[in-house]
Amino acid sequence: MKKILILFILLLIIPAGGYAAKKEASLSGRTMGTFYNIKLIIGYHDDLEELQTKIDARLDEINHSMSVFRKDSELSALNALGAHTTLSVSKDFLSVLKTAKTIHHQTNGSWDGTVGPLVDLWGFGKAGNERKIPPAGKIRALLQKTGFQHIEIHSDNKISKNMADISLTLASIAKGYGVDQIAQLIEQNQIKNYLVEIGGEVFAKGRRLDGKKWRVGINRPEKGAPYTEVYKIVPLENKAMATSGDYRNFFEQDGKIYSHILDPQTGFPVSNQVVSVSIIADTCTYADGLATAVMVMGPQKGLELINPLPDVEGFIITMENGRLVDHSSDGFQTEP
Repeated sequence: MKKILILFILLLIIPAGGYAAKKEASLSGRTMGTFYNIKLIIGYHDDLEELQTKIDARLDEINHSMSVFRKDSELSALNALGAHTTLSVSKDFLSVLKTAKTIHHQTNGSWDGTVGPLVDLWGFGKAGNERKIPPAGKIRALLQKTGFQHIEIHSDNKISKNMADISLTLASIAKGYGVDQIAQLIEQNQIKNYLVEIGGEVFAKGRRLDGKKWRVGINRPEKGAPYTEVYKIVPLENKAMATSGDYRNFFEQDGKIYSHILDPQTGFPVSNQVVSVSIIADTCTYADGLATAVMVMGPQKGLELINPLPDVEGFIITMENGRLVDHSSDGFQTEP
């Protein structure tokens, strides 16, 4: 009788495949002005309390480095820097700047983290600023004080600006970096199957509890659409995906829609019919920044850039004559 009982207990904890039984667990919290959500496939007796403490501490560390709202952040120190004065920065900050430099170069300046003053001018940045079309003269004046190329990276972990008025924001790339770093932290804790999401940017590793790929939704990019309405579902495994859109943050004036995505060349909101861009890449840092850049570039130039890039895919949605039109790179896959 005892042998039968022991066998019965073993069958409860060891599935047919012979592996130790697993369960899906979730962690969540606040960071970078938004929320993070993590799904993990773990053993039944694994304790996640210590892991969550490490995650919160790591995200606070990143936010402390890159927040424009913290006066003691490395980002604020850079923005207060005079011309040609060097600043020693952390590996975190340097890593994000290097990825940003790559994207800025690849997209001919379509990603530019120095347009923050223009975003404020249009009323999309600082709270309390009125959303309206600014005077053309003010736009031209601020354009003279932008340009990511004015930020220089030196070989000794130091950075500088060659124009004192240049100020940087990393809102379109920092969340992606946070996702990558939390993924690394989870890996260090010997967890091999998980999904990390911060403010809609994700990294998926391994597979779900049922052995299938993780399923990540792309919201329907229409003004007024519920946050929970899914337009497409993307199967994801060992990849990051980031989405940028213009359908939540905008204003209308004289019958025309103006979004918060600005063209760094003109200082005006983009008007290329693109309403959403999703990028799949090896890192969420890169996917996050590139998604914003392709919003500016438009579908044709965007796909011309994406298709030759190794291990990168893109899905661009435009609004044409009141209907959504899909434009995908050669290898981008969605569920039927």
